[in-house]
Amino acid sequence: MNTELTNQLTELVGDHFSDQISEILKKYDITRKLLPSVNSNSKLLDSFLSAKKVEGKSVKTLKYYKSTLSKLLTTIKKTLKKITTDDLRNYLSDFQSQKNSSNVTIDNIRRIFSSFFSWLEDEDFIVKSPVRRIHKVKTTKVVKETLTDEELERLRESALSYRDRAIVEFLTSTGVRVGEIVNLNIDDIKLYDRSAIVLGKGSAEREVYFDARTKIHLQRYLSTRSDKNCALFVANKLPYNRLTIGTIESIIKKLGKKSSVHHVHPHKFRRTLATRAIDKGMPVEQVQKLLGHVRIDTTMHYAMVNQANVKISHRKYIG
Repeated sequence: MNTELTNQLTELVGDHFSDQISEILKKYDITRKLLPSVNSNSKLLDSFLSAKKVEGKSVKTLKYYKSTLSKLLTTIKKTLKKITTDDLRNYLSDFQSQKNSSNVTIDNIRRIFSSFFSWLEDEDFIVKSPVRRIHKVKTTKVVKETLTDEELERLRESALSYRDRAIVEFLTSTGVRVGEIVNLNIDDIKLYDRSAIVLGKGSAEREVYFDARTKIHLQRYLSTRSDKNCALFVANKLPYNRLTIGTIESIIKKLGKKSSVHHVHPHKFRRTLATRAIDKGMPVEQVQKLLGHVRIDTTMHYAMVNQANVKISHRKYIG
């Protein structure tokens, strides 16, 4: 180490000082100071995920972010500073070809890339996001199905247990997300006011409301409970654990099969509520509030207006 340092200093001040420099350096123990290593891709990814966690992103969303970005970094095998727009375009093109993915899936991936590289730019880890010149992927707007009155009645009749009937009524009346209903506690329910406080996306609390029929079925279900669990909906058998998202989905799927209601899942109740509210004249801003959407265009995406009502309105206002 001393020899290397002597040579470097000699180059700066001249050969005639080399002996003096060497003698001076012998009096000291010198070790090399290592410069901080460049941030690795994995460390930056972890930092990004931590930032998103602080912003209130759900565990499920963070897991999806990590999986999507890890696949990108494993495939491209470049440091983040060297990844170009063409790298990302080629990756998305190859991904779509190999996985036969829809445009919706590809655009979801693009949005995750945009969020990640914009964060890197904001934090000064890169100069400019390579996603800036990759535009939104055009997608076909599909009119998604809602539940009819007859289908809802068949689902109700198929729910023989007090718990399952209360779940069906609560989903129908409130339009809550399945992740919200599993986190509800008995204390969150105000039966006298027919309302409940749910914890939505981004840990945002909001009040939702249910009808008289739902209140009756909730009361009937809760009156049969003998367990000490604070959760609103629990397993019917010991140890009476809180129901999970998967369990609720399974209950609804079985009810759909039993009642011959096809493609039924918890989210379909939410879409049905939004569509009916819009059709019956509820201001879209209030529907947005009810569903807990940050952006109103998300509400309009959920609430597909009934085509028959469009026809009636056309005859009424246009002729």
